[in-house]
Amino acid sequence: MSTVQITRLSMPKWGLSMTEGTVVQWLVEEGTILEQGDEVIEVESEKINNAVESPAPGVLRRQVAKEGDVVPVGGLLGVIADAEVPDSEIDAFVEEFEATFVPEEEEAAGPEPEKVEIGGKSIQYLKMGESDATPLVLIHGFGGDINIWVFNQETLSTERPVYALDLPGHGGSVKDVGSGDLDSFAGIVAGFLDAMGIEKAHLAGHSMGGAVAAAIAIQHPERVASVTLIASAGLGEEINSDYIEGFIAANRRREMKRVLGTLFANPDLVTRQLVNDVLAYKRLDGVDEALRAVADSLFPDGKQANVLDISRIQAPVLVIWGDKDEVVPASHAQNASSGAKVETIENAGHSVQMEAAGKVNRLISGFLDEAES
Repeated sequence: MSTVQITRLSMPKWGLSMTEGTVVQWLVEEGTILEQGDEVIEVESEKINNAVESPAPGVLRRQVAKEGDVVPVGGLLGVIADAEVPDSEIDAFVEEFEATFVPEEEEAAGPEPEKVEIGGKSIQYLKMGESDATPLVLIHGFGGDINIWVFNQETLSTERPVYALDLPGHGGSVKDVGSGDLDSFAGIVAGFLDAMGIEKAHLAGHSMGGAVAAAIAIQHPERVASVTLIASAGLGEEINSDYIEGFIAANRRREMKRVLGTLFANPDLVTRQLVNDVLAYKRLDGVDEALRAVADSLFPDGKQANVLDISRIQAPVLVIWGDKDEVVPASHAQNASSGAKVETIENAGHSVQMEAAGKVNRLISGFLDEAES
């Protein structure tokens, strides 16, 4: 049997702890002609529902998993093949896969978060990828942590080391934010580069993290190879203060689910696990005080305190925004410098790197390749 023209559509691994996913719905019918990157099936993971993209061009010949099925990571969701491949070969491919597939063991899940002390503060980070290429450092936004990159970090780490870190007051890092201002966060990230022995890095920041990345690029141009700003703060005064205050105040599931839904064009993507994880973080000692301090410093009176002159960034700049962003206006993308590359993604919200992960990953990968060429 020849399987050269047959491609399996598998359950992806989104995040270190993901061992299985639940099929929500097929987005295309059997017989649909697909291009690489087309969304094929919606899967519920621990964080949000997301679409699995076609890994290759071809025809969706078989929907193996059914709606509601719980499929282990690497398990078979469907089969993509050329139209001329006989049904008998598709049947044989599915039969052979199911007879030989062994789910991954939990202990083989991959790298674990680590901690490093920077300026007397304990900072949590996660590193993926090993190569001599210029590293990429991912910086989350207000109330986020390393997990906002769950759909991006592993994919981007195939070509370079990729670090995601928790800023003070967030995730597994110290909850003491000090003044909680932009310069203090920029100082932490610059100190992180020193601690990791990174002379020069690509920076990618989401929301507040974008402002942090831009500030570092302005203050330390010799340390920055490129800057990717995703739904970034720092490009205009406007911000949805109801989201900021709602996130700080929410302490029950219904409230938090509503607040987190603001981050997505489709609020139904928010899973119960994501809500529970954020509430667990909110209940840690010092978190309420940290978030309040950051909000008062960076977003006083419902506006952004820091509007940066992005034209001062000497490195290449990529700006990515979801057109349905309800937290920071997508129109702020036009405030980037004339030399910046601006990409707006349709039907995506503030957390566009999660909601449209495949598109964002391809944009970032291509941009980093261009920046290094």
